[in-house]
Amino acid sequence: MGEEPEQEILIVTGMSGAGRSTVGNALEDLGWYVVDNLPPQMLMPLVELVTRAGTSIPKIAAVVDIRGGSLFSELEQLMAGLRDQANVRLMFLDASDDALVRRFESVRRPHPLQGTGTLLDGLRAERERLAALRSSSDILIDTSELNIHQLANRIAAGFAEDDGVGVKVTLLSFGFKYGLPTDADLVADARFLPNPFWVPDLRALNGEDAEVADFVLGQEGASEFLDAYTAALRPVLAGYQRENKRHATIAVGCTGGKHRSVAIVRELSRRIGVIPGVAVSVRHRDLGRE
Repeated sequence: MGEEPEQEILIVTGMSGAGRSTVGNALEDLGWYVVDNLPPQMLMPLVELVTRAGTSIPKIAAVVDIRGGSLFSELEQLMAGLRDQANVRLMFLDASDDALVRRFESVRRPHPLQGTGTLLDGLRAERERLAALRSSSDILIDTSELNIHQLANRIAAGFAEDDGVGVKVTLLSFGFKYGLPTDADLVADARFLPNPFWVPDLRALNGEDAEVADFVLGQEGASEFLDAYTAALRPVLAGYQRENKRHATIAVGCTGGKHRSVAIVRELSRRIGVIPGVAVSVRHRDLGRE
């Protein structure tokens, strides 16, 4: 007889327009029981109810947002008590101001905090109010470059059943010239390696091509970096599992996110994918950019 599934409670919050509804729908498709726009004061009774219900409700997600007005301000204080009661994690959805402005303008709706001010005034007020929750979140997702289908797929990949997995790691390549990934837990820099962009035969290729990968991984310092970084990640990932941090994003950057970071991420995936309790997925944020 197999073990009963561990009960999980996920609190979903974040910036207005960052995709909370999409995440709620995606979790519901995965079999989670989802409660939308729940006042923070109802979280503790909900946790108590779910705990009494045991594994009859193994996975529940509560979407909590700024629409709760003054009630929302108590969420930060409530989280400490909730974590003591059950396996509770906090997911924070974020996006750049530019992306959020485009989304609000496309649906022609005002920001809930803008009042008589501008849309940007509302966004700034919301960011200030949510800063502490963002910094204490267990899962941080930047949806700036994701459409609703990509975000749903990201949730499906991250929360699909995977027996024996302690932590799901997303290895992310990116280009520094396009900005740091704000949802990364760890960031490494591959710009210490020669850039294949300056090799005429390699310029039009990318890190997924064997010629580029061989060039990058064959450079002085590449093997030493991979050996040392893999060794450094082992205790980190073990600690994440002990602390019940189920999702982690490890980013590797180069100038444009096309050659060096892609090759390093692919090799790093091979190396840490064999660590017990770790499941790895790979994303190349800027590979398609010119």
